Amino acid sequence: MSRTSRPRSIGVDPATGKEAFVVAHPGSFLESLADAHAVKAATVLLTVVGAVLEAGNASESELAAFVPPLHAALEECVGIMTADRN
Repeated sequence: MSRTSRPRSIGVDPATGKEAFVVAHPGSFLESLADAHAVKAATVLLTVVGAVLEAGNASESELAAFVPPLHAALEECVGIMTADRN
């Protein structure tokens, strides 16, 4: 599935607490918002996982819980980096 055909998060609406999603066209303002949100979310996830690893007392099952969100963040960031920006 291409990046342009799937909903992408642009953050949480502070008024409702609900996550907002868009299906953005390449090069659009909404795509830029989604890209910025994805990088911010990946940065936060990196910080949390780093702190857990540094503490060194997480179980294997706790560490395994990080695999799906890390995969999703990596997939989205790689998609951002490799997107055709014509």
